[in-house]
Amino acid sequence: MNVFLREMKAYRKSLIIWSIGLVLLLLMGKTEYSSLSSSGQSLNELIESMPKALQALMGTGTLDLSTPIGYFSILYLYLLLMGTIHAAMLGASIIAKEERDKTFEFLFVKPITRTKVITMKLLAALTNLVVFNAVTTIATILVFEMNREIKDLFMLMSGMLLLQLLFLMIGSALASVIRGPKRAAPFAMGILLLTFILSIVIDLSEKLEPFTYIVPFRYFTAKKILTGDGFEAVYVILSLSFIVALTVTTYVFYKKKDLNV
Repeated sequence: MNVFLREMKAYRKSLIIWSIGLVLLLLMGKTEYSSLSSSGQSLNELIESMPKALQALMGTGTLDLSTPIGYFSILYLYLLLMGTIHAAMLGASIIAKEERDKTFEFLFVKPITRTKVITMKLLAALTNLVVFNAVTTIATILVFEMNREIKDLFMLMSGMLLLQLLFLMIGSALASVIRGPKRAAPFAMGILLLTFILSIVIDLSEKLEPFTYIVPFRYFTAKKILTGDGFEAVYVILSLSFIVALTVTTYVFYKKKDLNV
């Protein structure tokens, strides 16, 4: 039995639905962008006239919103939210579903170790994330007709993939540690939504800037990537460190977990 193919088949429909959703979001964004551009009203002036709280919610800053990549930066925040929600739910469910569905006996009577099961499951989850990210990238290039901005787009999507991996491993680690297969996903979503809200609050108050290091949504914002020098090494190192630590946690606790509970 190929666990990898089994998991890919199990999450195929979910991946298609999420992909359709993100393409629809991009199409709506392009329609709004075209409408505002043709109206003669300056997008930058429109955003600057909005309250600071609304600007933070939209993820805007010093970017030129009259360009495709600048306007995409508004959508990026919500694509990032979609991508991380998908990743967190996937990480939690792909680890916990045998226990949840009472099918673990069928899986583990086969000549296969728990380590191999976890590895195949995580590889299937990683493949789902890469496909999600690739669909987003290709759809963005086609919908917004990007040419010169492709390098900047690749940087944004690389940041998104790192956060997807981080929340995937948060979900899988929680599913391995928490007793009760149905509790991991809500816990993962709680962490995700809390950090997302904190990222907006920090944008409104410079006094909270030190908390940036524990809020993943602040690591790879469009403002930092497009107006600075790309990725900041400290956030890349933090992301990779968290991913490695959570991966180790997943393996250690899942191998010890009593699946009969």
